[in-house]
Amino acid sequence: MLGIVVALPEEVATLTKRKLVKGECVAIAENILLGFAGAGGLNAQQTAQSLLSKGATALISWGCAAGLAPNLKPGDLLLATQVQSAQASAYPVNADWLAHLHSVLATDLPVVSGTLLESTRIVAASTDKQTLYKQTGAVALDMESAAVFAVGHSAGIPCLAIRAIADPVTLDLPKAVVVALNADGKIELGKLLYFLLSHPWEIPALIKLGLNFNAAGKTLKSVAKQLDNLFSFAHQAYI
Repeated sequence: MLGIVVALPEEVATLTKRKLVKGECVAIAENILLGFAGAGGLNAQQTAQSLLSKGATALISWGCAAGLAPNLKPGDLLLATQVQSAQASAYPVNADWLAHLHSVLATDLPVVSGTLLESTRIVAASTDKQTLYKQTGAVALDMESAAVFAVGHSAGIPCLAIRAIADPVTLDLPKAVVVALNADGKIELGKLLYFLLSHPWEIPALIKLGLNFNAAGKTLKSVAKQLDNLFSFAHQAYI
């Protein structure tokens, strides 16, 4: 059974129309489970473990990522070759499963490969993202994949990280997002509006970020059409 870990409600919406609560794991197709973790590594770890307890025999970390490499733009698809934790542990992706994924998706989508780096916090400033790229060589960043891979590695099961770029390295995330994002990965509208009352100049950047997330979501929805194919390959090869 394939288990998919997702952090944000907008990412959940690329896989199902159902409204999930944090920590919930549901079947979205035969042999495919979806777990809504909320943001951050601890939430992702707990949800990955929950998926294993429900029978998952392969894991996918699914959602959006921040671009670190200068060539990545919103909507680009990252198929990570390895995931690097904040403690510098590196978790390789199974090469055969990754090659199959490339063969299925690369003809229809702009696909990029490389290292996906873990961060324990939101990296909002463009200058910080540029520094991480120079220091690590990682092409993108998220907060959940390393935790998912750590669980999969301990269990001896294959893992993939499928991420669409939402904020490129050149973009400074609006402070309003950092202020309003809660532990479930949801934007608290009251906090957002209150902050914007005193920081109205952030509104254009929020609109731009929303357009970027729409581009990333469109990419993820395209990949979602191939989930049965991805599970079938993993099942035949490893399970």
